[in-house]
Amino acid sequence: MITWMQRHKKWLIITIWISTIAFIGAGFVGWGQYNYGDKAGAVAKVGNVEISVGELQKEYSNLYARYNQIFQGNFDQEKAKQFGLQKQALQQLIQKALLINLAKSYDLSVSDIELYKAIESQKAFYKDGVFNKEIYKQVLSQNRMSVKEYEAELRKQLLIQKVFTLLPVEASKNEKKIIDTLVSIADKLKYKVLTLDDVTVKVDEKALHSFWENIASQFQTEILYEVRYIKQEPIHKTYDDAKLSQYYNDNKTHFKGEDGKILPFEDAKQAVIAELDAKATKDKALRNYIAFKKGKLDNNVSVQSTTLSASNNPFGPEAYKTVASLSPTAPYAKPVAVQSVYYIFELVHVTPAQAKSFEDARAEVLPLYIEQTKKEKLLALAQKSVKTFKGTTTPFITLSDADKITNLPLNESAEFLQNLFMNDKKNNFIALKSGKIVLYDILEQKLLTKTNNADDAIGKLKGSLFNEGLIKTLQNKYQTEIFMKGL
Repeated sequence: MITWMQRHKKWLIITIWISTIAFIGAGFVGWGQYNYGDKAGAVAKVGNVEISVGELQKEYSNLYARYNQIFQGNFDQEKAKQFGLQKQALQQLIQKALLINLAKSYDLSVSDIELYKAIESQKAFYKDGVFNKEIYKQVLSQNRMSVKEYEAELRKQLLIQKVFTLLPVEASKNEKKIIDTLVSIADKLKYKVLTLDDVTVKVDEKALHSFWENIASQFQTEILYEVRYIKQEPIHKTYDDAKLSQYYNDNKTHFKGEDGKILPFEDAKQAVIAELDAKATKDKALRNYIAFKKGKLDNNVSVQSTTLSASNNPFGPEAYKTVASLSPTAPYAKPVAVQSVYYIFELVHVTPAQAKSFEDARAEVLPLYIEQTKKEKLLALAQKSVKTFKGTTTPFITLSDADKITNLPLNESAEFLQNLFMNDKKNNFIALKSGKIVLYDILEQKLLTKTNNADDAIGKLKGSLFNEGLIKTLQNKYQTEIFMKGL
């Protein structure tokens, strides 16, 4: 997966083509309680691509299963929190969404024929050596996935695959020779992992205050929006069969089953009623909006008042964004849908953000101060210990032996080895992105005689660097909005 291969094993090429049923048989894992945006279950939006709660849950489950396999079944929710699996899963989906935006900008698409060929290539859907449609539906159903969801996800994977097909990375002869030598080097080393838990910090109030002074501008009070608003609850009406039948006939394509076929009227009846009710609710909200602006609201329409801020926002991120866009010259907002309820806002007053005092900001500054001070103390400890430390001794390992660094997660082991084999010092330490520091001492070194696949290795290295640059470029091109709280 993009982030898995790019962030956690950067010397490997990013493999875009993955099976979208990799989670099958791995079980379902949840990640706890979080608040999400109101955009039909969207937790993030990247450019024009939304990421749903369901997608995030499946990505998290896939990632959890992969870690559990690495830890030989000894992975649990506590470790998942330590490794930041929620954030990893979301970042992987964001990077996929960036690539999908790029694909759409070039008018790339996946035809039905391409989709069905990919489905029929999945051996999990075979019976007696041939693709079986009933097995296909059964396997998806057993793993809490509809045909529609599976095919939508598969289309995305195929679309991403097309993007990278258009951007090939090839290795030159000299590069092959260099990489062949690099991956043949084997080191026997002693190493020790230092973490922030190995140091303690006693808070010095004077030092804390000085630390705050350097970053004081980052700590502001929240912007407060005083608003009046109207709440339009869902409308539920009774419709005769003639009305329902007429609406159904005019909008048949709205009512399809999981197989993509239009449902018969009787099967679609409840969905028709729901759609008519939703339409009536929206129409009523728009009429109230116009009357609100003109000061001609019916007496039975209740107008309420409240003050919104980023932390005090019961209406969701879309409503907050709408309110924040209002101004004294344009104080009224068109109806905003929050689940099945519409809200019409009028901006009354804005209290701008102000710089916080040290006392007000202290609770926010303290953990930053502690983290920074711990990093400084950990670095000092590494410098002091690097020549005399006692650690774990490895067998002869190469760049590809991340699994032999046993007391680090696989992604951090790969990061350590990548830096180790690019370092010319026999005895030193390497700081990892996680904040850990690995002390090492190379005891012996030899050149393996086995033949390496240099074409594959250089392609992986160049592919990783290219795709890292591509992702950074796309991040600057497409705006990312995250509606998920708790990370």
